[in-house]
Amino acid sequence: MADIKMTGNMKVKTLRAEFKKAFGSTLRVYNGARFADDDATLASIRANDAKGGELTVRGNMQVGNFEDKVKELYGIKVQVANADDSALADNGITITAAGK
Repeated sequence: MADIKMTGNMKVKTLRAEFKKAFGSTLRVYNGARFADDDATLASIRANDAKGGELTVRGNMQVGNFEDKVKELYGIKVQVANADDSALADNGITITAAGK
């Protein structure tokens, strides 16, 4: 099972690509109410009061826990969707299960 590391200097498109490759599920990253620009770094869209740092994402993490952790660390809203990005994943399943 693959892990990925999220850092503030990571670009949105890099994070989305690594997430898809590692887990098979799709990651939606928001900047406010809109999708974040693919060329933006996580630090550039981070909320001012967010602490940032590094987050190791594992495939056995529950979707809801992962989304909450990203919101807590970066102040960024993310949502995990299924492999073809047609529906959001249930918060109670693992990130890897969302990609199947």
